[in-house]
Amino acid sequence: MPKTRVHIIVEGRVQGVWFRAATQDEARRLGVCGWVRNLPDGNVEAVFEGEEERVNCMVRWCGQGPNGARVDDLSVDCEDHKGEFNGFSITF
Repeated sequence: MPKTRVHIIVEGRVQGVWFRAATQDEARRLGVCGWVRNLPDGNVEAVFEGEEERVNCMVRWCGQGPNGARVDDLSVDCEDHKGEFNGFSITF
């Protein structure tokens, strides 16, 4: 399976609705590595690495987010896979 890496920014009502924790749970369930964090402007930023199909599932999931979230926009930048993560974490 080909591996990939994406860097995303999620805009909308995505802070204060457990977006980071739910993202971490979903990434771990799918076996995707990387991190997620809140940004000062109210958006959420994340990097996902892993098998292309699983990373694509994470991107689609982030387009809706958990219950209580409202995603207004999702920007996705594809990057070269680096294999630098051992798991998925919430960063600050």
